[in-house]
Amino acid sequence: MDVGAFILAAQFPGQGQEEALHRAVRSAELSEEAGLDSVWIAEHHFVPYGVCPSAVTLAALLLGRTRRIGVGTAVSVLPTAHPVALGEQAALLHLVSGGRFTLGVGRGGPWVDLEVFGSGLRAYEQGFPESLDLLLRWLREPRVGADGERYAFREVAVVPRSDDALAGQAAHGQTVGGQAAGGQTAYEQAGGGRAADGRAVGAPPVLVACTSPTSVRLAAERGLPMLLGMHCGDEEKAEAVGLWRRAALAAGRSPEDVDAVAARHVSAGVVQIADARPTAAETLIKAMPGWLRQGLGAHVTVDGRERRMRDPVAYAELLCELHPVGSPRLCADRLAATAERTGIRRFALLVEGSGDLAATEENVRRLGSEVLPLLR
Repeated sequence: MDVGAFILAAQFPGQGQEEALHRAVRSAELSEEAGLDSVWIAEHHFVPYGVCPSAVTLAALLLGRTRRIGVGTAVSVLPTAHPVALGEQAALLHLVSGGRFTLGVGRGGPWVDLEVFGSGLRAYEQGFPESLDLLLRWLREPRVGADGERYAFREVAVVPRSDDALAGQAAHGQTVGGQAAGGQTAYEQAGGGRAADGRAVGAPPVLVACTSPTSVRLAAERGLPMLLGMHCGDEEKAEAVGLWRRAALAAGRSPEDVDAVAARHVSAGVVQIADARPTAAETLIKAMPGWLRQGLGAHVTVDGRERRMRDPVAYAELLCELHPVGSPRLCADRLAATAERTGIRRFALLVEGSGDLAATEENVRRLGSEVLPLLR
């Protein structure tokens, strides 16, 4: 089981933005020290829900501050980014980190971001498949050109090539994981890995945030794993996994490839550890509603469409019910139950729900020292 920290850089009421970012960086550093497998960085614009506007930038810092742990974006928002620019950044981080970087991408929302960055509502409503396909081509091919509705340009060389290490090994007849380096396994096609000497292999792993049947099918048809949100329960996630598998098989992918990619799905959630469940839940229910009210309420739609915000207290209570909130044993059992019900064995868990640095640090340490040993 792969257990990671999900970091929003959330700005709680009364806090400054620097404080939120400091807590985010410290949480990631402690995640490695505590033995967690991964760190996932969120991206938001113009709202205190999360004050990190560039997940790849913060990921680069964290890759430099750590040595072992995987670092991913959850997610980089494609409609407000150029796929080639994002692909270049992903390839760079993949290569210089020795394969520790994962690129998570998503469609985002109909927010004013689309106006500020000039991409427009069409990029959100219709342009995501074109952007995703261009990004994947950039990560997998040596030269790329485009002739689409949104992106059109002459063929250019891909530099740096994210699969450069793989190509170099193939040229010298080396093998990776018992297989010739020139022939990628399904795992490597879904996202690279590391050779025995620590170098990056293949393209960086890519996953897609899926919030609707349409996005589930989109990911499945392209052979990409899903990131499923923390607002979903096990039943809803299991349904998404089932739909993804059926769509992947219908797209002509072999059962072996489907199994290999499905092993990389990620379930987002919340974790808060205390000696007893009421104490852990109280911590979140006291802190999270103010942050949710302030953060979610700051979103502005680009076209003035009406939006409904969840009741902050009810949402905090729901998250406590859905996710590992309580004693170490309860948290371990909840994660194991989710894995059993959904088939997902990779987790990105929000660790900063208390809004307090010291409490977050203790939460990460207890996750590593008291929960992980119960799962392995």
